[in-house]
Amino acid sequence: MKRTWTIIGVRDVDRSFYWYQTLLGLVPSRPAHPYWGQLLDADGTVLLCLHAWGAHDHPSLASPELAMPGNGLLLFFRVDDFDAALVRARGLGLPLDLEPQVNPATGTPEFSLRDPEGYHVTISALRDASPGTGPTRGA
Repeated sequence: MKRTWTIIGVRDVDRSFYWYQTLLGLVPSRPAHPYWGQLLDADGTVLLCLHAWGAHDHPSLASPELAMPGNGLLLFFRVDDFDAALVRARGLGLPLDLEPQVNPATGTPEFSLRDPEGYHVTISALRDASPGTGPTRGA
């Protein structure tokens, strides 16, 4: 088995941690450190890691001034509670970049917004747009 640990640089780990927990409907918790936190699914799978800018000697996480957050990166989450995720996203108070629609490539509903750091986040349903057709393959 292989897993990726996507790590993004953030200015405020606590704020971003709370934002992603709310968006994804995760059980509230605190990051492990002021400079680092892992967002975990109910089964312990790492969904996303948050790393404070400049906290260590990672060249790509040195400073937000040296790197444009989100340039070339799309955080794409497949969720089993799409409708609830949309309600949570609207409750975060930021406008959606893309209103809910069916992606013609995947056949699944999705929407997009920016997180507090400016990263582009897309939420996609694990199911087809057609009721009763089961999960969709691919991203």
